[in-house]
Amino acid sequence: MKTTSFNVKLDPKVKREAQRAAEDLGFSLSTYVNASLKQLIRKRSVHFTTGFTMTPYLEDIIAEVEIDHRRGRYAGPFSTIKEMDEHLDSL
Repeated sequence: MKTTSFNVKLDPKVKREAQRAAEDLGFSLSTYVNASLKQLIRKRSVHFTTGFTMTPYLEDIIAEVEIDHRRGRYAGPFSTIKEMDEHLDSL
């Protein structure tokens, strides 16, 4: 397949994070950009979302908290900051 270069100015942090995200999903940033451009050509539309998708790491943390909550292992709610501080100091 014949290819061409496409230069885009990006924030270096955005580029690094996008490369990591693409690699985590098993493909290169170049592959992602090509797929996105092909979709733009086919659909003649762009879809952005501000929706939140939990990462597996966050899902694991929430699952642990839910287990602790069901077992009664949680603190609060606290009526005052002093009450919260006392609890934290006791840990």
